[in-house]
Amino acid sequence: MTLSVFDMFSIGVGPSSSHTVGPMRAALMFVESLAAEGHLDRTTRVRAELYGSLGATGRGHGSDHAVILGLCGERPETVDTDAAPGIVDAVRSQRRLRLPGGPEIDFDETDLVLHLRESLPGHPNGMRFRAVDGTNTPLSERVYYSVGGGFVHDESAVSAPVSTTEPAVPHPFRTADDLLARCRAHDLPVSAVMRANERVRRTDAEIDAGLLRIWQVMADCVRRGCERDGVLPGGLFVPRRAKTLYDKLIAEKAGDPLAAMDWVSLYAMAVNEENAAGGRVVTAPTNGAAGIVPAVLHYYRRFVPGADDAGTVRFLLTAGAIGVVLKETGSISGAEVGCQGEVGSASAMAAAGLTEVLGGSPEQVENAAEIGLEHHLGLTCDPIGGLVQIPCIERNAVAAVQAINAARIALRGNGVHVVSLDKAIKTMRATGADMSDKYKETSRGGLAVNVIEC
Repeated sequence: MTLSVFDMFSIGVGPSSSHTVGPMRAALMFVESLAAEGHLDRTTRVRAELYGSLGATGRGHGSDHAVILGLCGERPETVDTDAAPGIVDAVRSQRRLRLPGGPEIDFDETDLVLHLRESLPGHPNGMRFRAVDGTNTPLSERVYYSVGGGFVHDESAVSAPVSTTEPAVPHPFRTADDLLARCRAHDLPVSAVMRANERVRRTDAEIDAGLLRIWQVMADCVRRGCERDGVLPGGLFVPRRAKTLYDKLIAEKAGDPLAAMDWVSLYAMAVNEENAAGGRVVTAPTNGAAGIVPAVLHYYRRFVPGADDAGTVRFLLTAGAIGVVLKETGSISGAEVGCQGEVGSASAMAAAGLTEVLGGSPEQVENAAEIGLEHHLGLTCDPIGGLVQIPCIERNAVAAVQAINAARIALRGNGVHVVSLDKAIKTMRATGADMSDKYKETSRGGLAVNVIEC
């Protein structure tokens, strides 16, 4: 599979790419498989079971809601975020659900099971869907895995070889060393290598329009986060802070040399508060880390002289290229390697994008990404109450500032450094394998058990 920048940045909904976006896509995929196999009209009941991290923290992440929405035919990129709660409430109150293009079926809480302590073998985020007919005869059963960033694989794809049906790209790369070799061989920046690969799927005009659309959704998310106040849903009674911070920054007089960092923190917090509320966000590369790339991109647009749309596109292409390396050789799944795979990856991607648009060489881009990742190694994923709120919202703000610092360090150097990005990713993967499951999005360790839920 040749990953695209549009795989790394996809429009979805909060609060989690692996626990909300993934289950919604998996549920819809199952319904579509029933239609493709000719079983849809005969289906009278569907049962969904969630395992591992999905079972442990699914309620807090809205996984149960996402499955219902997917079975109703909703897609993360198009679902009406304001109407979604009403759709779920109607299904639950009426105990009926209409499959898209098919019959209305009985559906109640017994049809949606979250296994708190059981896992499936392919990945910590496993799901099993079953459909039966009126005589309770099984029609179909499928297993899916939500592997991070909204990516969903069925059971066969987890261990299947890489598809050879994907279009061939002119500059294939899997590791950071591969990417640098391509840049050197063709005297191209990272963004140009990624653009050349994107051209096998889209024209230049389509690439630019698509990425500027991604930027617009990011900007809209920040704007909404700066406008809304109140308390975030979920029971922790966490207050929204972005609007208050925005109002304070607007009122302050110029002169603070570090004010730009306050704005960066604001941008990240605005996104992640919207994400926590189930709003429209861009997975970048996940929802739990969705505020970092937009915050650094806002920093470029607001504080870098000469920033423009062309630079925005180059930023996203470069960040996407680093995201591909992280996804292919490491992990962006908090349930698999902890938050180092989410926030660490996002910080690396943002640092790389900023370095390129500030004039950095491919070697400096790789160096910035390595710095961004290295200093998140070992970071746990222990959300209180299974909600993407504490420590996630502030963590995005801190990581966005770190990404800018990483870019500035790399730009002051010549790209030569001891620890390569590939070695940092290998370390992340090994650290995740050694990490106890209680620190990998199960809410059974760390802050999740040491802070009393209100």
